[in-house]
Amino acid sequence: MSTADAHRAIDAVWRIESAKLIAGLARMVRDVGLAEDLAQDALVAALERWPRTGVPDNPGAWLMSTAKRRAVDLLRRRTLHERKQDQVAIEMEAALDAAVPDLDAGLDDPVGDDLLRLVFISCHPVLSREARVALTLRLLGGLTTGEIARAFLVPEPTIAQRIVRAKRTLTAARVPFEVPRGEEMQARLSSVLEVVYLVFNEGYSATAGDDWMRPALCGEALRLGRVLAGLVPGEPEVHGLVALMEIQASRARARVGPGGEPVLLLEQDRARWDQLLIRRGLAALARAEELGGALGPYAMQAAIAACHARARTPGETDWARIAALYDALAEIAPSPVVELNRAVALSMAFGPAAGLELVDDLVADGSLDGYHLLPSVRGDLLAKLGRPDEARAEFERAATLTRNGRERDLLLSRAARCARELPPHPATEPAKS
Repeated sequence: MSTADAHRAIDAVWRIESAKLIAGLARMVRDVGLAEDLAQDALVAALERWPRTGVPDNPGAWLMSTAKRRAVDLLRRRTLHERKQDQVAIEMEAALDAAVPDLDAGLDDPVGDDLLRLVFISCHPVLSREARVALTLRLLGGLTTGEIARAFLVPEPTIAQRIVRAKRTLTAARVPFEVPRGEEMQARLSSVLEVVYLVFNEGYSATAGDDWMRPALCGEALRLGRVLAGLVPGEPEVHGLVALMEIQASRARARVGPGGEPVLLLEQDRARWDQLLIRRGLAALARAEELGGALGPYAMQAAIAACHARARTPGETDWARIAALYDALAEIAPSPVVELNRAVALSMAFGPAAGLELVDDLVADGSLDGYHLLPSVRGDLLAKLGRPDEARAEFERAATLTRNGRERDLLLSRAARCARELPPHPATEPAKS
């Protein structure tokens, strides 16, 4: 295996295994910052060894074993002044081996999920909301600080500082590695739901790179959502979030063309939508409504997604209901992105001029400056209003703002279409909520 091939394989393995590795190590050493350092040490060891020896049959286990050995060495050095070295090594190795989860037992343990525990640690009340979300995206989603900064529309150094300070705060506070219960569970649940959905969104529409989607992130977020639903079955918003993710995930195969290019909502082949996921999503939405969660923000977004799922063709979509749901969502969870999505719904229900008025208000407000979907939506509406020159400029501006290569190509193709004064594209992809 060449060095380049080995590095590509290591990169792929790291994307798959890093969150599980950090979560498992954090349970063992009870320190998130130390766990990430140990995981990085194991990665460095893989970069040094695998180009010579090849990728092992079970790379995740190799990384964990390497990190565990480094953890034992570190803990041994820290306690040499109290006990003899050999005794410390024996005890530490036994403790770490005992901490390795038994897979069969884990299937029967409702809270036996290291990743879920890691989410709750990252969402601890000692951290600010921004730090909770940034740290969890870094540890759980394996996102770079740049990708997280893009999601939050803030400078990259700001996110880097939040993550460093968050890990230091958790270490200083000696936060226990466990899923909270009772009142503490309720207090932290909303932050956890937000984080899980942000991870899903990063997988659903990748902020950077050459792939339109990162399916592994969608799958991990959906898995965590289902675990949460089993852990707190009486919480309507948990079911609302699961419903939203199930329905959105049902479109995954139809969202990407044969060459990896994006396929927007109204152009998708609905025969490729996953009907099992849709049924699961509608069932989760019904459960949220039974529990009195019809007015929660996630359940409301799920109801919007359900309008699309129930429409057999784009023309059957109940845009008036979607616009009304966005009106209600703007009341309970106001944000500029919700307003942008509301503008799209208004344009589909009542004509592009209605949507453009709201978009122009957002432009004047400045709260979405630098957010590529704002000029993208504005370009779409201008094209539909027969103003191709203005639309082209908006699409070109949007292309300069996105860091996703597939999305950039799509925006530039739409700009070129406007330059040729061809009919405008029929649909705008909803923005991330």
